[in-house]
Amino acid sequence: MSKAFRIAAGLALALVLNPVLAHEGHEHAESSTPLAGNSPQRLPDGSVFLPKLAQRRLAIRTLVAEERDNAQTLELNGHVLLDPASGGRVQATLAGRIEAAESGLPLPGQTVRKGQVLAYLQPTIGQLERAEQNAQLAELNAAQALADKRVQRLRALADSVPRKDIEAAESEARSLRARLAAIREGVSGREALRAPVDGALATVAAVNGQVVEARELLFEIVDPERLMIEAEAYDASLAEQLEGASLAGDSAALVFLGGGRALRDGALPLLFRAEQPSRSYALGQPVKLIARTRLRIRGVALPSAAVVRNPANEAVVWVHSDAERFTPVPVQVSPLDGETLVAQGLSTGQRVVTQGATLLNQIR
Repeated sequence: MSKAFRIAAGLALALVLNPVLAHEGHEHAESSTPLAGNSPQRLPDGSVFLPKLAQRRLAIRTLVAEERDNAQTLELNGHVLLDPASGGRVQATLAGRIEAAESGLPLPGQTVRKGQVLAYLQPTIGQLERAEQNAQLAELNAAQALADKRVQRLRALADSVPRKDIEAAESEARSLRARLAAIREGVSGREALRAPVDGALATVAAVNGQVVEARELLFEIVDPERLMIEAEAYDASLAEQLEGASLAGDSAALVFLGGGRALRDGALPLLFRAEQPSRSYALGQPVKLIARTRLRIRGVALPSAAVVRNPANEAVVWVHSDAERFTPVPVQVSPLDGETLVAQGLSTGQRVVTQGATLLNQIR
């Protein structure tokens, strides 16, 4: 066998055993597959090839779809109110001047105890009324002095004067002293303004020396762990359909107390109680409520970030169909609440992308 023949036979065997060594300019289907390499890419069928390393970089998160009946929810606007069962107000019972307590005037946010003196109210009266009270004081002083002297004389004649006359004189003297003390208290005394409940001061509208009118609000006390929420509903039948509610961004559940039967500014007021909220709220603060109704929607509950739009403007979700492959699935969505959608078109057990769907949708 010649040397040239041996070389030609070796080349032919090599071509048979290794078909990759084809003629220059020809390609094989195996080398042109899109799954070759480690770069994310869109496949011809619309799915996306995404290596594990890229999945970690894009922070892809999924959940297992579970089709079930979901309570339909509505977003309602509301604001925080004072709970009358746990809060209280301190108002001026008459016109007067504010005087600080021994510990000074309290500050907003300060914790107070029931019965604690918050301030004093010194009544203010006119000159004519003051003159009449001073004249009445003078008359009572004179009458008391006479009554005391009469008691002393009768006691000195106790052996010849009946006992009932002495007791009547003593009773009259005590009555005059009590009337005199009451009028002195009304003229020069001051009223102690006390906290009606335990809690924190939400409003402090009193300044030392301030002159206030009767029924003027001076202090407002709230329990931070028990608040009342008033929501506005524009459907009169909504109150009969509610089964629960929660505050947007707060894990605390709301207890539905009832709804009014008269419209106020075109809306029906609905009252809820928030017990032990996870955040702090101020009186009058606007809030958003997620109200659950008795109506049910069949489908898979997903966060709104899981639903994206394809080039045809259809709502789709990305399903993790293989270890490194994600497939878009068209769905029909219905709003469940402000952060969740219900998707129809998915099957129980499919793994749906809930985080990073927007980045997957941009891969070409």
